Amino acid sequence: MGVHGLTTFVEGNRLFLLDVRFRDSRLVIDGSSLYFNLYLKHGLDRQHGGDYDAFACVLCQFLSALEASNIQPYVVLDGGTDPSYKKMDTLQQRLQSKIKEAEHMSQGRNGSVLPILTREVFIQVLRHRGVPLVQCPAEADWEIACLAHQWKCPVLSNDSDFFIFDLPGGYMPLNFFQWTNLSGKASQRYIPARCYNTSVLCRCYGGLSADLLPLCAVLSGNDYATPRDADALLALIHASVLGRNGGRGKSKAPPSRIDVLLRWLASFASSAEALAEVSRLMGAGGLSSQLQAGMQEYHVRPQSPLAGWFAQHEAAPGGQKSPLPERLLHAAAQGLLAPLVVDAVVTRRVLLNPQVENSKQPSSHCSARAIRQAIYGILLLRGGSVPGGKGPGRVLPTPKEGCDIDQAHGPPTHLSSAPVFVEELDRLNLGLKKNRVQALLLNSHLHLDTLTQQPAKVRLNVLYEVLRVNQSVVANVPPHLRLAVAVTSFWLQEAVPKPSQPQIQALILGMVYGELVSIDQNGATHHQQSVPQLNWSAERAVLGCLDQHRVKSSRQGMPVAAAHSFSQWQACMWSAACLNQLLLLPLPELRLAYLFSGTMAHGLLGYLKAGGAAEVLLPESSFSGHLYTTLLHGVRNCGSKARAPSAGPGRGRGRGAAPGRRGRGAAAPRRARGRRGNEEVRNRFAVLDISE
Repeated sequence: MGVHGLTTFVEGNRLFLLDVRFRDSRLVIDGSSLYFNLYLKHGLDRQHGGDYDAFACVLCQFLSALEASNIQPYVVLDGGTDPSYKKMDTLQQRLQSKIKEAEHMSQGRNGSVLPILTREVFIQVLRHRGVPLVQCPAEADWEIACLAHQWKCPVLSNDSDFFIFDLPGGYMPLNFFQWTNLSGKASQRYIPARCYNTSVLCRCYGGLSADLLPLCAVLSGNDYATPRDADALLALIHASVLGRNGGRGKSKAPPSRIDVLLRWLASFASSAEALAEVSRLMGAGGLSSQLQAGMQEYHVRPQSPLAGWFAQHEAAPGGQKSPLPERLLHAAAQGLLAPLVVDAVVTRRVLLNPQVENSKQPSSHCSARAIRQAIYGILLLRGGSVPGGKGPGRVLPTPKEGCDIDQAHGPPTHLSSAPVFVEELDRLNLGLKKNRVQALLLNSHLHLDTLTQQPAKVRLNVLYEVLRVNQSVVANVPPHLRLAVAVTSFWLQEAVPKPSQPQIQALILGMVYGELVSIDQNGATHHQQSVPQLNWSAERAVLGCLDQHRVKSSRQGMPVAAAHSFSQWQACMWSAACLNQLLLLPLPELRLAYLFSGTMAHGLLGYLKAGGAAEVLLPESSFSGHLYTTLLHGVRNCGSKARAPSAGPGRGRGRGAAPGRRGRGAAAPRRARGRRGNEEVRNRFAVLDISE
């Protein structure tokens, strides 16, 4: 992220970073940098789909360290992509790089691809701990800098752009923020850190003006790319600086690009003077105006709208330009509306993060495409007659994949003779592919204009419609686990290859484990009606037994078929969580830190495939055994009689249906899977029937 080569340059010179004992202060935190840093630096599992419980624990420890030092954090998160597309080339390059990294990780090599639900776990923990946070409409760097400038407090991040912003309180790189090494007496705890300030850098370069640093960033190249002809200018600058200093001796290493630029810029009193010199060197080719436009990205506004948001939850940031209704705008600002939703409605382009999976199979996100199509339909379609149909509710025809997306972007439109598409950037083999994905018109005709006025029951029915849920069955599941059961049933229908029985059992056992941990940590009040007696001696034995089945990352690779199936499940869970948020949470949010552990799921799968039995893990007449039976029965039966609209192109199989026809997974209603959908489970460990 940020300015090319700047982090290496600054961290390589101790004069630029001052040791501080940080305490008793506000701290503006770059949320994206923080969760990335915490997950990677603490060696948490990435190969098996993630250990969200371990990540939540690390994050809580970090927040406790801030609290012990009397540091008040304010977390600012990136939202959707920049609608100007200025960074689209950079974003696509990063996505392509992540695809290759995920492939390396599946073979046991290192990689920095985070599990897909990490960001959502991060937000849930912050909200649970009462940490002030805001999700910006697009990238957050500029908003972070403006807020920290107004409050005169430091920024905590790992983004080198903050070496350029003029921040009175300075910038603390996460790499030097030693929160695990709390020091000082009990009443005067502090966190050892290193702090950067532009004034120190400028003094080291002969009183360089701070307003010239943005020009250094743009010439060096940043996420918004290097302006055309910049390389030619850099060559002239390099020759000028070395000539002015008599060249470099034979024993000296070549100076870095950053160092050369700073030495050159130190000869000017202002950015205007430096830009005039650029025009003299390069002529009237427009380079100077390009540089000036790039420099504006680093211009800090003295008053930040985020200050008002954090004070009283005033107007949500970016609200004046958004097509979203006010209630959804506030949900987005609170981190309760996924960037996918914002991107779909604003730019009609969505970037799907890769997972560790089988690269020879279609992307795991294909299994959840029908859910995302429903999201796009709610956002972009209004009710009415469907082209080529017999009236409202007929499913739109599905286009072939591989075509260029329509160029029209913006807010919802009335249905016309042309269907509406969203462009999804997703993995295909080891490459990045753009797919045109058609928005679905739901049978309920719910759309963005009327969404916030609909009662919860209507919004719940829409969620169940998309996930094909038999409400009478799912009603027997604890409310906070209904979405998990519904999504697992949906995954069972959509995943290709079809999930095995042990895979489903491993997931449900993992949910049981998470529920036990949750009750142990938070109390069992909400379970007292359904669980009159909780034998904690027996249940803690279950926890210990399940915990022993976790696997460790291996250099020998991993069972890629199982990884692919669990990645499909996570893709369905992520898309369904986005839909639930868009519908204003008709079902309680998934408690993701307690829902899935990749190392446990893989370990339990190995145990079950080797002939192990769930009876050995769960004692008779226990809460855990009862919960396992309830969840298994719900997954087995809750989708058995549901009907759904089109699942759109591919339906997890990587191929689109031809226009005007219904593919196997498109508009045709599904037959109930199995004739025994309404039968009682014969015993509490009944094998799940997944036959056609």
